[in-house]
Amino acid sequence: MPEPEVGVLGGRGLHRDGLKGWPDLRSLSGKKMTTPPPPPVEKQQQQARPAAVAPPDQTLEFSDGLLLRVLACLPEPHLTGAASLVCRRWMRLAGRLRRRLVVRDWAFVTHRLHHRFPELADLDLFPASIVAPAVPSPTSPLLTCAEVSLTLDTGADPPLVACRFLADDVLDRGLVAVAASFPNLRRLSATAASESGGLMDIAGGCATLQELELHRCTDLALRPVSAFAHLQILRLVAASSALYGTSEDGGVTDIGLTILAHGCKRLVKLELVGCEGSYDGIAAVGRCCAMLEELTIANHKMDNGWLAALAFCGNLKTLRLQGCCRIDDDPGPAEHLGACLTLESLQLQQCQLRDRRALHALLLVCEGARELLVQNCWGLEDDMFAMAGLCRYSNHQSHFSI
Repeated sequence: MPEPEVGVLGGRGLHRDGLKGWPDLRSLSGKKMTTPPPPPVEKQQQQARPAAVAPPDQTLEFSDGLLLRVLACLPEPHLTGAASLVCRRWMRLAGRLRRRLVVRDWAFVTHRLHHRFPELADLDLFPASIVAPAVPSPTSPLLTCAEVSLTLDTGADPPLVACRFLADDVLDRGLVAVAASFPNLRRLSATAASESGGLMDIAGGCATLQELELHRCTDLALRPVSAFAHLQILRLVAASSALYGTSEDGGVTDIGLTILAHGCKRLVKLELVGCEGSYDGIAAVGRCCAMLEELTIANHKMDNGWLAALAFCGNLKTLRLQGCCRIDDDPGPAEHLGACLTLESLQLQQCQLRDRRALHALLLVCEGARELLVQNCWGLEDDMFAMAGLCRYSNHQSHFSI
């Protein structure tokens, strides 16, 4: 009599009831295994739902020229902010519309500045030329004035540490790159090197440059400035031995002002900050720069007698003195001072006016002024206001404000 066929897992002779004698798989080692709950209905529907497809970028249908016209209608904050973050194409096009830029990293000047912003007309390189101050300790105080930051060493005498700038060759390489990349540059703010060949490249490569702001100036650094034949606005910040760590003979004197006057004869506005000129330098500027209409002298270190040279400025309309601790210690006899008959506005801001003789001489030179502005000045007394009558037109056709 044949034996019954034994049921084997996966065999052909496995009976449907062959697994009935197997142990309960839901229990193992006396512990009951829990089956995971079924997924929620919402999750099942999300898994069954097809993935959302991003809508196509409809701006891809626009040409670069058309999209540039659209982006040009945006105000400056939105153009340089949110619009440039949409995509790489928008960032590239927004960079082409950027006209003004302040650079704070000098490495960006020589590597990516031209590719990122190819149509710049106003460029400020001064903050990038300052080396980040090395703070000796976390408790060392930091003195900041505009873009210049100085570390105070409390254990040193004096505690003021000189402001550090990049090396002259590094500054020149950056200026050479700017001259080669931006032929349509209109305004530039930079730091002067001791013998700046980079400024000569700027003068040759940027023929349309009209406004120049030069920091840490010396007489030697002003030689390339005379090559800017079409320059109309110039601001010179003279080098100071206390701030910039230069030698005692640094700064701008009559030599630098004479070089400047013979080279930049189309100047309309001139600002001198911390200069050490005298009668000869101001007279050279007045004789050579016949188109000069606005002269600003700030924190000057002029020698005695410089006020008399203002009479050579035959087309001067605005004279501004800012932050001057003194005007002129010895202006000379009143009959030798002369006068600026074309002057329309005399502005005194944050100046020391305690010297009656100097104030009297200044008002004699500016007797043709129609506007007299005195703002945040020190040393004025009641009887000094009577000197305003020396300006023969100011009593009737201008205002006097403090």
